[in-house]
Amino acid sequence: MRSLKFALAALAAAVMFGPASAEPVKIRMAWVAPVSNWASIVLEKKDLARHLGKSYTVDSIRFAGTPPMMTAIAAGELEIANLAYSTFPLAVQNANLDDLRVIADEFQDGVEGYASNEWAVQKDSPIKEIKDLKGKVIATNSVGSAVDIAARAMLRKHGLEDKRDYTVIEAPFPTMKAMLQEKKVDLAPYVLPFNFDPQLQQIARPMFSSKDAVGVSQFIIWAARKSFIDKNRAAMVDFMEDMLRIERWFMDPANHKEVTEIAGRLMKAPPERFDWLFTKKDYYRNPDMIPNLDALQSNVNLTHELGFIKAPMDVRKYTDLSLVEEAAKRLK
Repeated sequence: MRSLKFALAALAAAVMFGPASAEPVKIRMAWVAPVSNWASIVLEKKDLARHLGKSYTVDSIRFAGTPPMMTAIAAGELEIANLAYSTFPLAVQNANLDDLRVIADEFQDGVEGYASNEWAVQKDSPIKEIKDLKGKVIATNSVGSAVDIAARAMLRKHGLEDKRDYTVIEAPFPTMKAMLQEKKVDLAPYVLPFNFDPQLQQIARPMFSSKDAVGVSQFIIWAARKSFIDKNRAAMVDFMEDMLRIERWFMDPANHKEVTEIAGRLMKAPPERFDWLFTKKDYYRNPDMIPNLDALQSNVNLTHELGFIKAPMDVRKYTDLSLVEEAAKRLK
């Protein structure tokens, strides 16, 4: 009888108070470039994240480039990969992550009136044209990254091929200035925020941009596995709602002064060094986090042409914008 009474009491409590609330869903986000990648800065405004700690939690994890993220998301060590247009199809085809889905825009390169990544040589370098790079050493952050693919595409336009005509070495973005200055490489990419470094500008001369190489590109997208989305859809919509709210705050010109102060604190540099951030001197970022799928398709086609993926790929087949679209409706 005592057992029955305890059971009835437990049942009554469940009816009255409902089931015990589930643990928040753990979401780990990837990033490469500080302040330029959302995952490196969004938690500075976590006071705007109304669902954080309730339906989900967030950790941001830094990677040297986008290729290592494929391994991490395949191993269940990452929920949202900050993949480039080159590494997304690599992950789907070469890493067999055929349940990977494009879920949002991170940023687009080469959009009219906005920034584009550049490649530079030393100011006193004898290299004047692309063809002069024959026999030279070229730096990349990671082989197969969007930065790497754009450089290869530009050099191919001028008849130069990797290994046959030039050598590629990998190095983290923060070391590119030193690599160029110490003449360890002849050509190096400089991306936001590093291209605003006054010392780099003193020693470097731009040769070409990503826009010159590949046109407008959906440079970076957010990607998550369908299995994770399906299991945690409600929490993911909550998460996307909070990310939209935070991103719009950062892009609002009324908040620009505070944005530069946040970036300066993170980078341990004067805030005025970040006056470009989230302006037209920056990459284009869609305010609704909707990626440019036409540009992404063109970029993926190029990745195939360069031999990095095995077969053509229809990006729309691997896209799910329902999370961000539902989240945007909540904010109207």
